Amino acid sequence: MTSTVYYGSPRQSRLDAKETLPAKLDLILERLHLRDRVKGETVCLKLHVGNNIGYSVIHPVFVRKVVQAIKDGGGKPFVADVDWDVAGCEARGYTTEVLGCPVYPVAGPRDEYFKEHAWEYKNIKTWKVAGMVEDASFLVNFAHVKGHPACGFGGAFKNIALGCMVGETRGQIHDTFHYDKYWFKENCPDKSVMQKIVDSCPFGAIVFDRHDREELHVHFEPCNQCMRCLKVAPAGSLKIDPVNASSFQEACAISTAITLSTFEKGKSTHLALATHMTPVCDCFGFTSMPIMHDAGIFGSDDIVALDTAVLDATANFKLFVENLPTSMEPQNNGGHPFAQLHGIYKDPYNIVRFGEKLGLGSSQYDLVDVLPVEDRGPGVNSYYISAS
Repeated sequence: MTSTVYYGSPRQSRLDAKETLPAKLDLILERLHLRDRVKGETVCLKLHVGNNIGYSVIHPVFVRKVVQAIKDGGGKPFVADVDWDVAGCEARGYTTEVLGCPVYPVAGPRDEYFKEHAWEYKNIKTWKVAGMVEDASFLVNFAHVKGHPACGFGGAFKNIALGCMVGETRGQIHDTFHYDKYWFKENCPDKSVMQKIVDSCPFGAIVFDRHDREELHVHFEPCNQCMRCLKVAPAGSLKIDPVNASSFQEACAISTAITLSTFEKGKSTHLALATHMTPVCDCFGFTSMPIMHDAGIFGSDDIVALDTAVLDATANFKLFVENLPTSMEPQNNGGHPFAQLHGIYKDPYNIVRFGEKLGLGSSQYDLVDVLPVEDRGPGVNSYYISAS
């Protein structure tokens, strides 16, 4: 089955507000028939509101347009995100007055309001979906696209997978990295060699386990699979394996499936803003330089098609290596720019593949440009004021 993804280019033909991304968002919302679908609905608008002094989050101008469309259609919207990001989000422009609706911690101010769902996957037996998501009857998932050190990139899947679960479940999702064994101390009994393994990682990803100094612990988030450690580790003592990275991505797909299952068919839709894409998640609390060109804005009822379209749109972009923090080292692995940044084992397409296997949508899509850019060439623009 082929799904439809609506798209607005970041470019414009004229110096005209009607051709900018917020205006194209309006056109996407019309194509998604959002106003017609939300009458009488309690609508959770799931955002990542960022943290601390980050400013590359979705600008309130975009958010207010979605809020207004929901209100125009007779829906009752609220914005939600995890409690520790919502606390202080007014410093980044997310207030009731600016957005036109309240902003709530998704599982209450103490992260204790949730509903449990059973689904056994590796170390996880139950998943705690945030109560404000459970209470809503319609979901608008609005993601800011960026790199992500755990799953390669943060898009529509990641926005739901981590942002709609309580902290305990988010922690368990991260712990899936460690479910499959990767350190075999019997093959490296020499502490001095263990220290050489630790020292071999330029990113500090390998450390002595804080609970057992005879064990090594790999922080897979900063690991970009440079494999320097394997040149030092004795044979059979350390594995840097795709399964550890893909476990996190599969867990994110399952988390998304559970969250979406709490909404009736047709009562969820997804948006993604791919501008000022940074190396890591907005929860890091700061904004760095963009790592590739802006790709625009996307919308679809199919979350698999949406994230696939975003990845396809950015797949051939040049990674702005000169804009990266000097501590990061992209790999020339032939993968997507996000995989070059975070490692080929964190192929960002993995999460949509897992989502498709779970029946969440189709990776086959038609991309519909809601306002194609015209090649007009240079000419007189009516917005310039004559000097005469």
